[in-house]
Amino acid sequence: MHNVLTPTRARLAAILCCACAATFIAASPAAAAFPDKAIKIVVPFAPGGGTDLIARTMGITMGKELGQPVIIDNKPGAGTIIGTEAVAKSAPDGYTLVMATVAHVVNPSLQPKLPYNYEKGFAPVILVGISPNVLVVRADSPYKSVADLIAAAKANPGKISFASQGSGTSAHLAGELFKNLTKTDMTHIPYRGAGPAMTDLLGGQVDVMFATAAAVGNFVESGKLRALAVTTATRSPSPSLAKVPTIAESGVPGYVADSWYGLYAPAGTPADVIARLNSAARKSIQTDAFKKRVESEGLVINAGSPEDFDKYAKGEEARWRKVVKENHITTD
Repeated sequence: MHNVLTPTRARLAAILCCACAATFIAASPAAAAFPDKAIKIVVPFAPGGGTDLIARTMGITMGKELGQPVIIDNKPGAGTIIGTEAVAKSAPDGYTLVMATVAHVVNPSLQPKLPYNYEKGFAPVILVGISPNVLVVRADSPYKSVADLIAAAKANPGKISFASQGSGTSAHLAGELFKNLTKTDMTHIPYRGAGPAMTDLLGGQVDVMFATAAAVGNFVESGKLRALAVTTATRSPSPSLAKVPTIAESGVPGYVADSWYGLYAPAGTPADVIARLNSAARKSIQTDAFKKRVESEGLVINAGSPEDFDKYAKGEEARWRKVVKENHITTD
């Protein structure tokens, strides 16, 4: 009889059980507020290039907004496919992201069998910004202008080499589009990132390079590289590139090849987590610290919604698919 609960005791027991359950749920990792640990941004290039610079600069300011460290993980190779695949197969919890570039939307038209589903494998977070690629040569190069390069390429088919940070990247496409519109033949040398490509360009192993403004800005300012032209439709707002002509105005009408950077999460990441990441990224790229570091490199900052980024990326995929098909561009 002493073990029988009275109505009052039963109610108290129920209250205590609910309180204990609430305490357990609140302490449960599954119910913890996002984020409660470090976030990783995969950069599908080697350290030292433009994408790496953008990601690391953003990681510092974004980490402050989120209250958790943001770690940069370089996974270069296969024209960004290795790093991108790793993110596609990660848990959709917001803790693993990829800093994508135009290669993300071009690879589907260049690679017949990707190890992930481009359309269904990712959730857009934010378009960080857009910048030009820059056609650069060493300071001691005989090429002083785009016209000089075109003349030399026509006189020596296949003998002039151009470097890029990897097959299918914006720099690779910029070079291939240049070849097709100028009716020249240059040899593409792909690297596992802008850093290694820059090393060989400076060392004389390759002749020219189409590189992101973020990757070459300091070298142009220091006089180690000469910028012949930018790949955008208009001149760059960057002080170091403002006087550099566009390829279009240098005798190649209709030439445009933008570079851009954007964050993706794995598909299935909860909408509230995406919103939190977008908000933190928006605030981080609008800080003075971020602007000071990247705007001088020619990056025009974007701070839109995931939907804005998705619309932009789909437009880029369609545009480059057409260019790849019409110009017979391959990764070979």
